[in-house]
Amino acid sequence: MAEITGLVLPFFGLILLGYIAARITKQPQEAMGWLNTFIIYVSLPALFFKLLSRTPIEQLARWDYVLTSMVVTYTVFAIVFAASILIRRASIGEATVQGLAGAYGNIGYMGPGIAILAFGEPAAVPVALIFCFENIMHFTIAPMMMALAGGDHRSAGALALGVTRKIAFHPFILATVVGVAAAWIEFVPPLPVGRLIDYLAQAAAPCALFAMGVTLALRPLKRVPVELGFIVPMKLIAHPIMMYVGLSLMGDFEPVWVYTAVLLASLPTATNVFVIAQQYSIWVERASATVLVTTVSSVGTVSALLWLITSGTLPPDLFPG
Repeated sequence: MAEITGLVLPFFGLILLGYIAARITKQPQEAMGWLNTFIIYVSLPALFFKLLSRTPIEQLARWDYVLTSMVVTYTVFAIVFAASILIRRASIGEATVQGLAGAYGNIGYMGPGIAILAFGEPAAVPVALIFCFENIMHFTIAPMMMALAGGDHRSAGALALGVTRKIAFHPFILATVVGVAAAWIEFVPPLPVGRLIDYLAQAAAPCALFAMGVTLALRPLKRVPVELGFIVPMKLIAHPIMMYVGLSLMGDFEPVWVYTAVLLASLPTATNVFVIAQQYSIWVERASATVLVTTVSSVGTVSALLWLITSGTLPPDLFPG
């Protein structure tokens, strides 16, 4: 238990410190602008580049791993989407946001920090692969579904161009592409540049988690949506279980890759779901509540998962042999 506390306390402690600091100082949301810019455009891209550029290129071509992860995540999206339509009689737009809330985990801000803290630098490659390919799907599915719902009035060409730009110019994806290219040509940056990249990478997790705590404080919980009755268990419990079973069925993967994917699947709803809801003015307040409730609840569920992994209770393959 002490080992789990040592993993979880620094991680969620940084979120709590951000939350407390925001409540005490009462800075406006606009004050987060430059910190978010540093995290998204500088620090996390430096972390992805650093770790990927040092990885043997053959480890970066596990398409069976990527496809399994994507299929599981979008099965969760489809289940929550269908439940929203059938049970809550939601519109397509509302069901899309709810589906993303059940499937789109905080793999950008929280993923690299907790995975590398728990499993070491070998976790960086599966984190980067899952992040890039799942985000491509997220960037595609949100505008596509909103167009079907009538909430996005752009032409098909403008919609496709907008999606392509989001994917091609996202800082994390650009950093991943450059990191893979550096691994392929075995590029080693000059010592001063390497040190700069190291400093930036070391700042990624603390800054991202602190910023997340501030964001939660700036979006107080006003009401608990009924839909959380099926969104929360799908996101925090069913998603990691389905990921574990899917990877066990589909391939012979390194234990750290399996555990990393399961850990990422267990993370709470991404703040980007709230951003998407705001962009289309659909389910906005309830999306904010979902991020807060799943984040608070994940303290218990993520801790339990890490205990199962580190104690050896959860084997790396459900169907060995």
